[in-house]
Amino acid sequence: MAAARVIFLMGATATGKTDLALAIADRFDVEIISVDSALVYRGMDIGTAKPAAEALQKVPHHLIDILDPAEPYSAWDFVQQSQRLAAEISARGRIPLLAGGTMLYYHAFERGLNRLPEADESLRRRLDQEARQLGWPRMHEKLAAIDPGSASRIKPTDAQRIQRALEVFEISGEPLSRLQQHESTGYDGPIEKIILAVSDRAALHQRIAARFLQMLEQGLVDEVSRLRQRGDLNLSMPSMRCVGYRQVWQYLDAELSHQQMVDKAIAATRQLAKRQITWLRKQPPEQSFDCLNYRKDAIFARIEAAFSRS
Repeated sequence: MAAARVIFLMGATATGKTDLALAIADRFDVEIISVDSALVYRGMDIGTAKPAAEALQKVPHHLIDILDPAEPYSAWDFVQQSQRLAAEISARGRIPLLAGGTMLYYHAFERGLNRLPEADESLRRRLDQEARQLGWPRMHEKLAAIDPGSASRIKPTDAQRIQRALEVFEISGEPLSRLQQHESTGYDGPIEKIILAVSDRAALHQRIAARFLQMLEQGLVDEVSRLRQRGDLNLSMPSMRCVGYRQVWQYLDAELSHQQMVDKAIAATRQLAKRQITWLRKQPPEQSFDCLNYRKDAIFARIEAAFSRS
């Protein structure tokens, strides 16, 4: 028996996925599965743009606030949990709506975890530049802090393998050694994709800047300060490597001025959006809707047509 039909609501950061997901929930009987490597963490609300408490109460959400920031979470964990949830939601007569911006998780859900992330040339150039400043033995030490399993197998002078292991961690948030331990097959049910595409990069950049400034007004610095004061978290952990959290942490450590923190956080978010947009361009164009100018009724009609075939 084939798995349930699911919806993927995909888009780069700040394209309005949360608002559209809630609009879909107003029209259809859905439960939302978060596809976000940061929303799994409790106490990380402002910097992750976590849906408001009223929204979480109004519409069933899954894979939000399920872990402490000190706990690891992997693409393997996501695949196992999300596929189980999709089956349970469908059995209740509802539609599983997967919404978020962690593209590796979508890929793992749809295609399985048989393949590692593809190379990212801009990231490799940045790692090469860092290595020229620090040397590959120091880069190996950096790798050992985040992926001791890979570091134990890679010589401090093996630049190519050190770079690849660091690259995989940067892209996926998962140690290479952990990803290599797990394989899974792809999803065997139908997937209806709705992609919020970016037609105006400058407008998206304005959204990103405005949203980060709003996060600061909402108390992001205090949120990171509370996490930092716990004493069991550090910047090598995936939770604290989330965009915005790292830069505010560095500001609290007096490594960055306030303006440097703002500039670097916005720049890092723009880079994240660029990677997401690049990944989404590989998807069929007929599944895309302009995030700045789309008609909800067109999206609703697409969903109705898809589920009438179920």
